[in-house]
Amino acid sequence: MAGHNKWSKVKHIKAKEDAKKSKIFTKHVRAIMTAARQGGGNPDNNPALRLAIERAKADSMPMQNIQRAIDKATGNLEGVTLSEVTYEGYGPGGVAIMVECLTDNKNRTVAEIRHAFKKAGGSLGTSGSVAWMFEKKGIIVVNKSNKDEEVEEKAIEGGAEDIKDMGEVLVIETAPEDFNTVLEAVSSIDGIEIIESNVQLVATNLSDVDDETAEKVERLIEVLEDIDDVQNVIHNME
Repeated sequence: MAGHNKWSKVKHIKAKEDAKKSKIFTKHVRAIMTAARQGGGNPDNNPALRLAIERAKADSMPMQNIQRAIDKATGNLEGVTLSEVTYEGYGPGGVAIMVECLTDNKNRTVAEIRHAFKKAGGSLGTSGSVAWMFEKKGIIVVNKSNKDEEVEEKAIEGGAEDIKDMGEVLVIETAPEDFNTVLEAVSSIDGIEIIESNVQLVATNLSDVDDETAEKVERLIEVLEDIDDVQNVIHNME
């Protein structure tokens, strides 16, 4: 029995590790697909895609998975027709939430998203109901290092609109049309780590909620992110 118990523990640990790896791979797939949709499937001409692939490889993601994500995003996967769709809604406390999806079945996707909102005490809204609270921006997140000054200089030279020091990282904000130029400039610096880079929706009107409501919103975001068709969840919670 002792041996059996030991094996049960090993299986439990392995299951947890597999689940963790699956979550990491899912995050990479979404980053790769977003980059490929925004800038095309050739990493030589798409710096955001090139970096997303490098990050995926660093976490031992198989190349066939990477290529499948690129093909899926660019419409080159045989027998699969995908549509981009964004859903808008209100979470607990009236927090505005945008859910960006890539789906082959809009009816299935909207049903899953509506259920998630309803279960959390929120509601799915109509097109335009919360979109006015967001705008598109290029976002580049860099781990802080002894090259922060050089990062800031390169970013400003490339046309960055804003650079925020968030403690452990620098967050560089650009206009969508300047994103690739700034990313190329920053990524040319040796020895820095870019942990996120894409054009995304950013909240312009922030909502201040109490801790209990914030926890409910965070749980809703987790549920939404676990839906296969969901690519990105953006909110305006402060």
